[in-house]
Amino acid sequence: MNGSETAPGSIKITVVGDGNTGKTCMFDNFNADVVVDDTKHNITLWDTAGQEDYERLRPLSYPHTKVFLLCFAVNSRASFENIVHKWAPELKHHCKDAKIVLVATKTDLRPTDNNSAADPTEFVSSREGKKLKSRIHAARYVECSAKTRHGLQEVFQEAVRSLGDHHGAGHGKPLARLCAIL
Repeated sequence: MNGSETAPGSIKITVVGDGNTGKTCMFDNFNADVVVDDTKHNITLWDTAGQEDYERLRPLSYPHTKVFLLCFAVNSRASFENIVHKWAPELKHHCKDAKIVLVATKTDLRPTDNNSAADPTEFVSSREGKKLKSRIHAARYVECSAKTRHGLQEVFQEAVRSLGDHHGAGHGKPLARLCAIL
């Protein structure tokens, strides 16, 4: 098995997005087994560097990916805009048949009644995230906070569930099709 392959029966999930969006924090707080609809699934998680310095190396982690977690931080409009201008095109170019789950991270930083110091217009809203999901043809949209663990389990459950979708990012392709870079 080479560096880009996963164990037989395991689901390879690769996390992508701008640096400092909380991607790695999701790993630090997550177990590699997911139970979805009373079935246990083993997942292999791959983290990627979002910085431009790694643009040529990053696609080497894409082969055999079944699901991409495409992340942006709700407190970073730049990371949100890069989904359309950088990340979605990169994934479509290298892995057009893999599923995409759009993930909003750092939701604990959104202003609330208890935390109203920040300007709410600086933050990406749930509504904006859902619109972006449709725009990039992602299979799912999930929000989470690695800090509070809110929504964290759902991120990985929805990634597994997306493999059963017959629409979305994979456009109805059979599940056996994976990302392959030639």
